[in-house]
Amino acid sequence: MSFRSAPLTVPVPSEVKAGLFDATIRAAIDAHVARYPAEWKQSAVMPALTLVQDWNGGWLSRELMDDVARYLDMPAIAVYEVATFYNMYDLEPTAKNKVCVCNSISCMLNGSEELIAHVEHKYGLKPGQTSADGRFTFKEVECLGACRHAPAVLVGRTYHEGLTPEALDKLIKGLG
Repeated sequence: MSFRSAPLTVPVPSEVKAGLFDATIRAAIDAHVARYPAEWKQSAVMPALTLVQDWNGGWLSRELMDDVARYLDMPAIAVYEVATFYNMYDLEPTAKNKVCVCNSISCMLNGSEELIAHVEHKYGLKPGQTSADGRFTFKEVECLGACRHAPAVLVGRTYHEGLTPEALDKLIKGLG
């Protein structure tokens, strides 16, 4: 017995897909799609969203998510579900730099609440806000998977562990 079901959308013609994104993004998405059996190409939705978000300056508009859905022949709602569930996707413009403080239990027990309070107090930012100078967007995120050396902070794509408020200040000061 197979649990595979029929596609929920009508495949988009290749000439329409050729107008979505630029050739470099399409090739990168296609490389991820090629890793899966043809009937499972929607499995490439996360790398596709990441590529498109990076290409768009760090955020995903509804139109771009719709284009990802068309490109992968999947329902738009399925793309929205992924983009709204995972905190690595931003649905509004952000600063070039993102400072993400983990709020999982391990990080909380090891000082992430202090880091969050520090950023709120020193920089006047609540999670989700961008600094007045536009240098960084502050995010409170679920598990970054670095529990052993908590608290974990992700700055751009670089993990920093065991940070104090002073160490976090140095990272923020060094942002371009």
